[in-house]
Amino acid sequence: MKIALLSYSTKPRGGVVHTLALAEALAALGEDVTVWTLGRGGDQGFFRPVDARVRLRIVPFPDGPAGEPTGARILRSIATLRAAFDPAPYDVVHAQDCISANAVHGRCVRTVHHIDHFTTPELAACHERAIVEPHAHICVSASVAAELSAGWGIGATVIPNGVAYDRFATAARDVEGTANWRRRLGRYVLTVGGIEPRKGSLDLLEAYALLRARHPDVRLVIAGGETLFDYRDYRARWETRAAELGVEPVVLGPVPDPDLPTLVAAADAFAFPSLKEGFGLAAMEALAAGVPLVVRDLPVLREVFDGAARFAGTAGELAEELGRALTDAEGAARRESGRRLAARHTWEAAARGHVDFYRAEEERRPEEKWRWKEETH
Repeated sequence: MKIALLSYSTKPRGGVVHTLALAEALAALGEDVTVWTLGRGGDQGFFRPVDARVRLRIVPFPDGPAGEPTGARILRSIATLRAAFDPAPYDVVHAQDCISANAVHGRCVRTVHHIDHFTTPELAACHERAIVEPHAHICVSASVAAELSAGWGIGATVIPNGVAYDRFATAARDVEGTANWRRRLGRYVLTVGGIEPRKGSLDLLEAYALLRARHPDVRLVIAGGETLFDYRDYRARWETRAAELGVEPVVLGPVPDPDLPTLVAAADAFAFPSLKEGFGLAAMEALAAGVPLVVRDLPVLREVFDGAARFAGTAGELAEELGRALTDAEGAARRESGRRLAARHTWEAAARGHVDFYRAEEERRPEEKWRWKEETH
């Protein structure tokens, strides 16, 4: 099969990480895979090298005018990818987000990673079309599939994420690499995903202030943060609150991809207080590295991590569970459970699930214009 996987960015966000790993796993199975995306800020490549068996089509996306609203940037993103993408060569068109699904007018398979609730009109409309228009749907967890069914009456096939298990497990044995981070940061709780509302950043800040009362030597380290959205107001609130609490988290911003595994492996605990997730790939990477994990008590995270993580609903509970993760004697057994869980989530299995899905969909919907060749020529 000739497969087009569509994404919206070259930056290291969860959906982009998913797209590249899936593309490489599909190519390893012998499928012909091309990843299409937008090259923002002059990007001509992805945040990491990509297997040479995967074709890349990066569509230039120049910066907009100063002060361009988020809604206008989203509409321009859709129009730019739509103008560049030709579906004719492909047997499967698979969009990984609402921008790319809108760019192909919903004529695609769509992976719904999580359900968002936007207030910006353009984003809300984009999100709705990208759910209702695609002719087939995949979710990375049963919890999100249930949301899709309850909210829209849409049935989705569940194919869980894989994880780069060997990469993060090996980092845990990299004595020099992890020691370098510990020399730089000391003892630390890590979170990956930046400072934004969906990531629960304000709750984590409150939890850190409480945690420091018992563990004054532990720092909070925040990595990542590439996003399309304008979170300056939220970031300003976060900085103001940090000053009020008298805490100074270490904000690394985006970390070079080769350095990320040892940063994760060197952490004393990993915090994942997201308010909305579809799977929790960064948290699964922490388990692969053998790092104690504390996550928000959400149905989806119970589904994915039960038995391998600690769960917290409030900032106070988050502080309490992080404290236990730092000191609890049963941590070795929990870490081993986490490693086993992460090792079971392979990208090869995810890719095989996708191939089976694509073939079944072709057989199920022979009348659907699943192949666009005749339509576009």
